[in-house]
Amino acid sequence: MTEILITLGIGLVAGVLGGIFGVGGGVLIVPALVLILHASQHSATGTSLGALLPPVGLLGALEYYRHGEINLMWSLCLGLGLLIGAYFGAVIALNYISGLLLRRLFAIFLILVSVRMLFGK
Repeated sequence: MTEILITLGIGLVAGVLGGIFGVGGGVLIVPALVLILHASQHSATGTSLGALLPPVGLLGALEYYRHGEINLMWSLCLGLGLLIGAYFGAVIALNYISGLLLRRLFAIFLILVSVRMLFGK
């Protein structure tokens, strides 16, 4: 039961921050599953993808749409790219990258994104 409550809490925090910043899966959910629930990197990634299947972002997207803050063409293109890219990313991660290497690559990715966001224009 504790694990379920923690997972619901992670989802709630990721949902709120996703609604604010537009992030969720990779930046919030995956690290939380690995660091708090001690999931493997592969399992955390797969679980995050499973949770992010439609309609998770529907209500948040509707609110942004009501305020005229969604570019529908970009959203559709991003969605198509995510659909195709997630498949190939999963094939690569599960068949060619160890859990340890995947975790390290993910950490490097987060550092690079953080530095770029912090110091970029």
